[in-house]
Amino acid sequence: MKSKNTAFIYTEDFLQYSFHEQHPFNQLRLLLTKELLESEQALTAEDIVLPKSYSEDLLLTIHAKEYIDIVKRASAEHPVSFESFGIGTTDTPSFPEMYDASFRTVTGSVTAAELVMSTQVNHALNIAGGLHHGFPDRASGFCIFNDIAIAIQYIREHYQAKVLYIDIDAHHGDGVQHCFYDDPNVCTVSIHETGRYLYPGTGKTGERGVKEGFGFAFNFPIDAFTEDDSFLETFSSIEEIAAYFKPDVIVSQHGADAHYLDPLTHLHCSLATFEEVPKRIHKLAHQYCQGKWVALGGGGYDIWRVVPRAWSQLWQIMNNRENFRGEISKKWLHKWQKQAPVPLPTTWEDQLEEYKPIPRHDEIVETNQRMTEQVMKFITNHKNE
Repeated sequence: MKSKNTAFIYTEDFLQYSFHEQHPFNQLRLLLTKELLESEQALTAEDIVLPKSYSEDLLLTIHAKEYIDIVKRASAEHPVSFESFGIGTTDTPSFPEMYDASFRTVTGSVTAAELVMSTQVNHALNIAGGLHHGFPDRASGFCIFNDIAIAIQYIREHYQAKVLYIDIDAHHGDGVQHCFYDDPNVCTVSIHETGRYLYPGTGKTGERGVKEGFGFAFNFPIDAFTEDDSFLETFSSIEEIAAYFKPDVIVSQHGADAHYLDPLTHLHCSLATFEEVPKRIHKLAHQYCQGKWVALGGGGYDIWRVVPRAWSQLWQIMNNRENFRGEISKKWLHKWQKQAPVPLPTTWEDQLEEYKPIPRHDEIVETNQRMTEQVMKFITNHKNE
């Protein structure tokens, strides 16, 4: 039994989730993060928990049997194209052993959920997880199986707990929202770049849920080039959502692609956002959930300068409520600079050399404020009923 307060779910087998060398979704970022934490003496062997073994029935709680069988076929036959199932596309091509690699990611997230819900730890982190674009019958946006939805469903089936899902990836958490759109016991919250400019194009303010789940989906489509101040102001709304929903556990997805260096998005945040968000979630977990918090990875495509620092800060805050400051381990820099195609950051804080001020800053802030007020009117009206 894991007895410490936090668990870091990890196996190097997670690195096998790999489409091809040129694909932007590169799980080397997992190893970079793990070794950065180890070099800072913030992660020890005692913290690391291997994913448990589960039967395929776990996948069937969310995914269709036909789709699972297609993933198996795509794992063995190359090249293949099952485009009606989202596999064989430019975004989500097939790769050898795809089924095993995808299922392993799922078991990592469910292991994290089980450790937290069984009170073996307060918090658990699976940085390999967070694949929020997977749908029950198709792959999408680099995601084969939706480990988040499966972990949430596991929590619902085994513990009957109310789950608050928080997604800060720059892309809308469409797959998770879809899976629980009619469920009043799962409240999904996604803060993402507006779909006017970015995949998947969903996550509008009017997407509220259906049937009994109406009022338990919240979407905050922020404007392109949103910076830290406006992102965090929008994020503050989650405090009111938590008070309205009163969750038993928080599951959060920590995509790091809202950073200004990310090559696939248009948001303009710094590492400050990825330090502050975990602190606020940590506080909410202890305020409403007796500390129960399952954190997962997600997007993030500057794997050298951004993701390792963002996810290391997440782990550090889960443990100590405080973030790293100052210089980064020279040992880590010495090892990985030889392979990195860009100069690695030498401090935990962004030095902002490539940060270009946004001329439309005030306009963007006002646009996001109006959008946030529109989303939050639902709770205000609900209180007045």
